[in-house]
Amino acid sequence: MKVVTAAEMREIEERAAQAGVSADALMEAAGLAVARRTAQMLDNVRGKRVLVLTGPGNNGGDGMVAARYLADWGALVTLCMTSLARRNDKLEECRARRLRIVDAFDDDGQWALQNYLSLTDLVLDAVLGIGARLPLDEPLRRAFEALSDARRANPALRTVAVDLPTGLDADTGAVDEATPSVDLTLALGLPKAGLFRFPGAGRAGRVETLPIGLPEGVDEAARFELTDDALADSFLPPRPADGHKGTFGTALIVGGSRRYTGAPMLTAAGAYRAGAGLVTLAAPDEVYRLIAGQIPEATHLPLPQSAEGAVGPESAPLVRQVLENVRAAAVGPGLGAGEGVRRFVQALLLTAPPVEVSLVLDADALNALAASYGWSEQLRAPAVLTPHPGEMARLMRLPVHEVQADRPAAAREAAEQWGQVVVLKGAHTVTASPDGRTALSPFSNPVLATGGTGDVLAGVIAGLLAQGAAPYEAAVAGVHVHASAGEALRESLGDAGMLAGDLLPAIPRALRALRRAP
Repeated sequence: MKVVTAAEMREIEERAAQAGVSADALMEAAGLAVARRTAQMLDNVRGKRVLVLTGPGNNGGDGMVAARYLADWGALVTLCMTSLARRNDKLEECRARRLRIVDAFDDDGQWALQNYLSLTDLVLDAVLGIGARLPLDEPLRRAFEALSDARRANPALRTVAVDLPTGLDADTGAVDEATPSVDLTLALGLPKAGLFRFPGAGRAGRVETLPIGLPEGVDEAARFELTDDALADSFLPPRPADGHKGTFGTALIVGGSRRYTGAPMLTAAGAYRAGAGLVTLAAPDEVYRLIAGQIPEATHLPLPQSAEGAVGPESAPLVRQVLENVRAAAVGPGLGAGEGVRRFVQALLLTAPPVEVSLVLDADALNALAASYGWSEQLRAPAVLTPHPGEMARLMRLPVHEVQADRPAAAREAAEQWGQVVVLKGAHTVTASPDGRTALSPFSNPVLATGGTGDVLAGVIAGLLAQGAAPYEAAVAGVHVHASAGEALRESLGDAGMLAGDLLPAIPRALRALRRAP
């Protein structure tokens, strides 16, 4: 599913009109879809009180169509007009059904609105969609302040946004102070980029996309996709019933140091849980002796270590020998910092002849590359780079806030410049390919904000690469599987308290669910 900007959505609607689907037909389909989802939330809609806040444009028209259907199905609907409607035909259809209509401009002090809010079961926000301009004007701000007061007084009051919460910028995710925090946003046709960028993502609640009858192919010019189960499943490598460990490939994990003994173990276990046939763990001798018994399924390559307990450049030839017999490698988890580590990474990855396996470069390997002049021209192997925002900022030589200001643009620019797949981690992780393909993860999960979860992700991607997936496909699917496992744990544990190791048994369950997705 594509994710679009406001301009892209307008272009898509124009293409739909050229294909014979009028704006009025799209509005009718959108309003009906919103009404059906609202009725589903209310269980039995008859007799339930629904307040619909409407604005002047198409978003208001969508809301009035939804109000009309809900009234036909027996809901007690109040229409609150926050401005003069341009779709008078839709308003007249509501009048014909004798809906209660309140004019917010005649409601001094918001007394009528506050009264209806205190009695309602659900509020539909259909005031401003992709045409919103910030800041909101004063009458709108007062109306949404009244809504916020009502939700504080009645936490059971449900609020649903039509397409976007009012005041949320469709492109940037910027919000007005009065933009409501809703339970559910029903994106119409295609989800808008601002719903997945903070602070807007924090106001949008759960995001669902409703089909509105857009003709097939009208979104072909949109720049990036929202990863869903179907897309991730299509990227998973096959699992033939007669396969053996050689079929599913060997992944080499290179990492660990005296301070970070657990990181490479989590990565190795992540690769196994993702389906790799065999995992070899290359770590400093001291780390090997500590963790070898904790992951008995792995084979091991103990490496010489420095006085600081990390690898040095003398280990690179040993690792290169093993690389000749594996299909994928993850380099970086727990390697540590220092001149010796930097020289090891350079000797392993940037010297001739180039390694010929698919790579996942994570954590300290990225920091070593950031300190290596011209690294992107010297790195010849196909790689997936998995930086968090701080690592991305170092690699791009930018402040972190500039990376975070437009995460999809930063990931696309880096992928094109470096000629490698980039996974920019964080809430709504972005995966970008040098060929321009970009995928946005729908998940924003605080339970994953704990040490070691990135090591597991590196292992999952490496495990998919070992099974033969191409770098972009392995990255997109790996991010989705990792996040889906986190969502499952969030449902059972809540928003805090998970350990990175808790993810490991959830990964094969997430893979199983994906392969069964319709």
